[in-house]
Amino acid sequence: MTPPDLPAALDAETGLTCVVGAGGKKTTLYALADRLRERGPADPRSRPVVTATVRIPVFDASVAEVVVTEDPVAALREADAPDRFPLGLVPERERDDRYRGYDPETVTEIADAHDGPVLVKADGARTRWLKAPNEREPQIPATADTVLPIASARVVGESLAEERVHRPERVAAVAGREVGDEIRPADVAAVLAGEAGGLKGVPEGATAIPVVNMVDSPELEATAREIADGVLDRAPDVPRVVLTRMVADDPVVAVVE
Repeated sequence: MTPPDLPAALDAETGLTCVVGAGGKKTTLYALADRLRERGPADPRSRPVVTATVRIPVFDASVAEVVVTEDPVAALREADAPDRFPLGLVPERERDDRYRGYDPETVTEIADAHDGPVLVKADGARTRWLKAPNEREPQIPATADTVLPIASARVVGESLAEERVHRPERVAAVAGREVGDEIRPADVAAVLAGEAGGLKGVPEGATAIPVVNMVDSPELEATAREIADGVLDRAPDVPRVVLTRMVADDPVVAVVE
C-alpha cells in the first residue's frame, strides 16, 4: 500500500500543528508547508502559516514570505493573495540568524483567525537528534490539534551525550539509562512516548503522532520500526508512528499503526 502524503500522515492538513523534539523539526515544518501549498489556490489547506512559540532560525527561503510583526492577526488578514503562502509570521528578528517566537496565546489567536493550517515550532534542540524537554518546555498552545514529537533514527548506536542529545541527563532519566550509555531503539521509544518526553504538554483532545526521521536506508528503517513498535506499546493513545525522510521528494517512508 502506498503511504499517505506527508500532511495527511501527520494530521496537519488543517488546524494547529506543533512540532517538538529533535532531529528534524524545522525540516518537517517546511516540508509540510511546501506540500500543503501544492493543494492548489482554491483549497484553504494550500495557505499554511509557519510560526513559532520559541526562537527559530531565519527561514525566509523556506516560505513565500515572512512578516515580522507584533500584530500577526492583522498581518494575516492583509495576506489575501495565494502567492503569499506559505506565510511566515514572527514578532521580532532577535539576531541576524534567528527570529523570536510568539507566546502560545498569540499563536492561538493566529489559528482562530486563519482558515488554513498553522504550523508551529514549539521547542528547541540545537540541531541534536534526540531530546527531552526541560521545565519550561515545550511551549504548546492549549488549542493545538496535533503534536508531532520527533526523533532521529540515526541516534541509535550513538552515545547518550551532548554531541547528539540535547539535555542528555533528562533523556537518561526518561529512558532509565545513564549519561554515556549507547542509545538503543527502546530508549528512543521511551522518550517519544514519555509523559516527561515527547508527550509532555500535549493538550487534552489533541492527537500526538510521533515521527522517526532520517530513515535513510533499509537498516535505519528496521531501526525506526523497532522504535515505532516500542512507542505504540508504551502509549496506547498514540494512533500511529510515521517514519520519514524529510529531505526526500516523498518524505513518508512508512506508517506504523
